[in-house]
Amino acid sequence: MAELHSGGCHCGQLRYAVDAPLSDVAHCHCSICRRTTGGIVTTWVTVPLASFRWTAGMPAEYASSASCVRYFCAHCGCHLALFTQLSPDTMDLTIATLDQPEAAPANRHIWVKNRLPWLSLDPQLPEDEEENL
Repeated sequence: MAELHSGGCHCGQLRYAVDAPLSDVAHCHCSICRRTTGGIVTTWVTVPLASFRWTAGMPAEYASSASCVRYFCAHCGCHLALFTQLSPDTMDLTIATLDQPEAAPANRHIWVKNRLPWLSLDPQLPEDEEENL
C-alpha cells in the first residue's frame, strides 16, 4: 500500500500531495537556501516527481539558479518546493510544510561546506560537502 502525505503553505492557498515514502530527508546548509527561505538551514525531502501533485492553487516560481526553480505562495510567501534539472525525476519539498513533518526525520546533512560556523545540528548524521545527486 502506498504512503500518502500532504502539506501546504501558511495561508492555505497552496496544497500538495505526495504518494511516496518520505525517505531521503536532508538538512541543507547552502547559502541559496538560507537566502530564499530566511532560515539558517532548510530541511528537504526528495520524492519522485511522478508522485507529487498540487491539489489546491498554483505556486509562484523563482529561478534561483540556471538549474533550479523554487515554488512559493505568492500570498503568504511560504517556500514549499524546489525542482532541479540536475535531478529531473524528483521534487524537493520543505519538511516544514508537511502536515505531519514529524513523519520525516532528517537522515543526512548536505552542503556542509557552507554551514554557519556556530550551528550544530544532529552531529550523528552523515555529512556531504555538497549535494551528491
